[in-house]
Amino acid sequence: MTNAAAAGRERYTALALQTLCDAVNQDKSRRAARNRMETSAARVTQQIAASKGFLKSFNGYDLRLVVLPEYWMTGFPLGETREEWQDKAVIETDGKFSGIMAEMAKKFGIYLCSNHYENDPNFPDLYFQANVVYAPSGDTVLRYRRMISLYSPTPYDVWDRYLEVYGADAIFPVAETDIGVLGTIASEEILYPEIARMHALNGAELLLHPTSEVGAPGLTPKDIAKRARALENIAYVVSANSGGIAGTAVPLTSTDGMSKIVDWKGNVAASANQGETMNANAVIDLDGLRAARRKTGMSNFTSRLPLAAFAGTYAKEIAPANRTPDGKMIERADAIAQQQAVIDRLVDDGVIR
Repeated sequence: MTNAAAAGRERYTALALQTLCDAVNQDKSRRAARNRMETSAARVTQQIAASKGFLKSFNGYDLRLVVLPEYWMTGFPLGETREEWQDKAVIETDGKFSGIMAEMAKKFGIYLCSNHYENDPNFPDLYFQANVVYAPSGDTVLRYRRMISLYSPTPYDVWDRYLEVYGADAIFPVAETDIGVLGTIASEEILYPEIARMHALNGAELLLHPTSEVGAPGLTPKDIAKRARALENIAYVVSANSGGIAGTAVPLTSTDGMSKIVDWKGNVAASANQGETMNANAVIDLDGLRAARRKTGMSNFTSRLPLAAFAGTYAKEIAPANRTPDGKMIERADAIAQQQAVIDRLVDDGVIR
């Protein structure tokens, strides 16, 4: 066992910070959008500071991990062209806003998981939605680009070139840290068991899930999936939802509540109601998780996976790679047309009826 893995056995507090998204859709210029993003970052910094102090006095454990909601600084495109959105809402991987988040992690001695849109100099006409984890040192220890998205570009859309540039290890990366092995899932990807499974098979013990999803008093598809992904992978899921999205015509609290931490048995250890809140916090027990992963029995799902039996079916192509091999943005109508072509082929092949 590595030193990092051994050190990770000390218990600590994890927080799915449910915070308001003040969307930049309302801004008419890049400058106004960037000012709003800075203001949001300053507000979240204060919220983390207050949460860190309160939680230490409340349960006696240090806050070591904070997960922020999906696109917490910007919101998502609503009528903007791809070029407009890239100009005002997409950040650089080593630019000002990355520096702000790195400084947050360093200041509070935490691992900070952010979901945001980012540029990539290797694909200058595209942007990617990314989950990025910043360490207490300020270093970036994990960068995962969302693999499944109907409208936004993904590595799968430029698959051959992406693998050439970054290699297969960059597709489902994990980070071995002193608080455990971290993997991430973006938003609706929680509905796809394969995304979580790939990270878990690469060793992830905590699945960090920035999301912006429908709030409801009962179970939603994503809420069910959080429990399932934790249980089937013997992993924690730390899921942070928006505490509302302001500045758009969409009603404010359409995405609200539902932030939670689920343990490796599928039990909800903590959850949040509506509004900005730190209530989705829990003490992480890596000892317990690691002991469960080492025990024999029917509930050790990972050890019983007959992967070779699945390989042939998974090798079949459904959604083809290289949706935009020239590295250019595609229009929403084109994305829908491509999806319809896949559905038609699956009908022809008898996969769906």
